[in-house]
Amino acid sequence: MTTSHERLRMLPSVQAMLEHPDVARFIAIHGYEATRDAVRAALESERRDILSGDYDDLTAPTRPDRIRQHLPQPTTLRPVINATGVIIHTNLGRAPLSTEAAHAMQAIAGRYSTLEFDIDTGKRGSRNLHPEELLTDVTGARAALVVNNAAAALVLVLAALAVNREVIISRGQLVEIGGGFRIPDIMAQSGAQLVEVGTTNKTRPDDYASAITENTAVLMRIHASNFKQLGFTTSVNIADMARIAREHGVLFVDDVGSGALLDTTQFGLDPEPMVQASIAAGADAVLFSGDKLLGGPQAGIIVGKNETITRLKRHPLARALRADKTTHAGLLATLEHYRRGDALEKVPVWWMMGRSLCDLGRIAKRWSKQFSAADIQKGASTVGGGSLPGSTLPTVLLSLDVPRPDAFLKRLRHASTPIIARIHEGRVLLDPRTVFPEQEDTLLAALDEALKNHS
Repeated sequence: MTTSHERLRMLPSVQAMLEHPDVARFIAIHGYEATRDAVRAALESERRDILSGDYDDLTAPTRPDRIRQHLPQPTTLRPVINATGVIIHTNLGRAPLSTEAAHAMQAIAGRYSTLEFDIDTGKRGSRNLHPEELLTDVTGARAALVVNNAAAALVLVLAALAVNREVIISRGQLVEIGGGFRIPDIMAQSGAQLVEVGTTNKTRPDDYASAITENTAVLMRIHASNFKQLGFTTSVNIADMARIAREHGVLFVDDVGSGALLDTTQFGLDPEPMVQASIAAGADAVLFSGDKLLGGPQAGIIVGKNETITRLKRHPLARALRADKTTHAGLLATLEHYRRGDALEKVPVWWMMGRSLCDLGRIAKRWSKQFSAADIQKGASTVGGGSLPGSTLPTVLLSLDVPRPDAFLKRLRHASTPIIARIHEGRVLLDPRTVFPEQEDTLLAALDEALKNHS
């Protein structure tokens, strides 16, 4: 039996621990000085346990685990690796930004900027001028406005265009969006009066036309992006809605939700309403998110006709709901991808959708060779974020057969860089579709450590 004195002599030096491969990963994340201090504290803790006799070789934590306990505690908001296969994962921050968009936001955040400054005149400018040119260019609209999120865009549109007046919507579109917020409740808060037409599954052009009165301000379509109606259904297309609104002298507002500027059917997915189509059909205002299929920062975007957007810009709520400088910077960089035509390669949500099954299979197979408990299996990735419900992309998954899979997932979540995976039929599954290439080494190292310490 090893004595306390022998155990003390076996303790490594601080430098030896700093050269340990597991500790080297801590240095990369927390820096040299913080890791060195944690090593010293961990070794001192182990020394005290030995001297007090409170040390058992079978139950003592490994030295890297001791060191981790003494490292600075991370903030609650931190980067993770998304191995779930859900591309626009609401709980994980929705759309990851392109490298260019992230750099643009960082550059503007850390320095003064021309947010509301006109270089030519040397006087105050408008923050809305920055994204408007790009938005009108890529959508075909005549004017644009950016606010802080899509719900804010809806509130502003209703308050500015329909306060104390009627807004006509199909019953089948009275949806509940994220966080339990319902369209009728949002409408009530804006001061607009909801008028429901049609039935849950069937709404026809005559339903809208016959409901219009002298107090009607808007015909509105809200894309049911987070659920799908199947079977015996009828809806009114946007061209007919624009025509009916025009004939009766009211506005047509189209809330398309996810903000697709590219055709989703090219990936074998269901069609998603495209902003350009709504503008071409004659919508007075089109509302969409910046951080879903557009692939940019959180924002609510409104594009449309000059006179309509001008009314929105002049409303007092426009200032209360405006987007900040970093949002504008990220949005500008994201929109540039669409103008240059490289969004499929540079905007992560589109790049992830376009990853080939052959490539994903090759990655999953390479991962599986490193672990005896692993194999690969076919599966499905989803777009997520309330976009394209029920529509999936074929993928190849890394499948791990481990005891107590829930506990294993928790261990992965507590890695230096948390790994977010899922369980299906008792196996832990990781989808390479949503893992960036530069994250693979960190992912595999975390899996290796978790498997070694899991039983």
